[in-house]
Amino acid sequence: MRIWYDAGTGKQTRYGVALAKHFRKAGHEVVFTTREHPDTLALARILGEDPIVAGKYSPETLSSRLEASSKRIIQFSRLFRDNPPDVAISHQSVELCRAAFGLGISIISTADTPHAKAVNKLTLPLADALVVSEALPNQFLKTYCSGSIVRFKGVDEVAWIKDMKPPKRSGSKKPLIVVREVEAKAAYALETANHALQMAKKLGSLGNVLLLKRYSGKGEFVDSARVVANADLVVSAGGTIAREAALQGVPSIITSELGRTYVNTYLARKGFPIFMCNPRDVLKLAEKHLGKNVDVTAKLAQFDNPVETIEKAVMQVKSAPKA
Repeated sequence: MRIWYDAGTGKQTRYGVALAKHFRKAGHEVVFTTREHPDTLALARILGEDPIVAGKYSPETLSSRLEASSKRIIQFSRLFRDNPPDVAISHQSVELCRAAFGLGISIISTADTPHAKAVNKLTLPLADALVVSEALPNQFLKTYCSGSIVRFKGVDEVAWIKDMKPPKRSGSKKPLIVVREVEAKAAYALETANHALQMAKKLGSLGNVLLLKRYSGKGEFVDSARVVANADLVVSAGGTIAREAALQGVPSIITSELGRTYVNTYLARKGFPIFMCNPRDVLKLAEKHLGKNVDVTAKLAQFDNPVETIEKAVMQVKSAPKA
C-alpha cells in the first residue's frame, strides 16, 4: 500500500514519523510531506525522516495564509496526479484533505482541538475516518465528521512518548524549568496573551529556566519532547508539550484558558501530573510541584498506541465498498 502523510507542525511531524516507521516496517511505502516551518524540517531530520517540502508557513495575514495554502494544494495535485497514494493521513492538514478529496484518495484524520474551529471546518467533513481520543465529546464529532469515528484510550502524544528513550540529564544540579511560549500565530490563539517571558523571570528564583520560543529562526531548534523528559517542571499555554511532559511523569503547569482542553483535563483525571492555573499564580503552583516527578509507567501502559488504531482505520477504509 502507498500511504501519504503531511505534517504542518512539530506535533504533526512527530506523529507522522511514528506512523511512517510503523507502516514501513509492515512493508508499505510512505510518502512524507511537510512545509517550511520553524518546527518541521529540523525535527523531521533529527528523527531520521527526509520529507518532501511543499510550500511554507505564512501566517502574516489572512491573504498570505490563503495563498500559501492554495499553492500547497496545487503542488500536491501535481505531485500525485500520475501516481496517487492509496490513502492520505494527517492531523488535520487542510491541504492534504483538499488535495486528497479532489483526487479521490481515502482520507484518515486525527484531531484533538475542538476549539480550532477553522481547521475543523476545512478538514473533518472530508475525512473517511476520524481517529480520536476517548476524551473528546460526542458533540464535537457529530458537528464536523461525516465519516466513521474510531476512538482510542489515551491521547495522540502516546504515539511517540510510549517508546521514547531520552538521554540522561547531565550538568547543573539546580532544578530545570522549561517554559514554552504560546503558539501565538495559530488561528485559534490570535487573541491569547503570551506571558511566557514574564513567567520565566518569576520562575528564575526556583532554578534554571529554559524559555522555548516560537518562530525563533534557523539554528535554534530544540527537541522539546526530549528536553522536558529531563526537566523538573514544565510551564506552557497547554499544548503538546504539556502532555509530552505529563506522559513522562514531569509536572506540567498550564497557564491559559486555551489549555483547559478535553485531552488535558482527561490526563489530569487519569492521575498524570498536569495542573492548571492563571499566569499570576504560576509561582505558587510551581513551588508546590517543582521536582515532584512521578512514575507513570503503569498508567501509560494502559493507554492504546494511536498508531495501531490508525492502522486499523486504514484497513477498514480500504476494505469498505466505494459509495
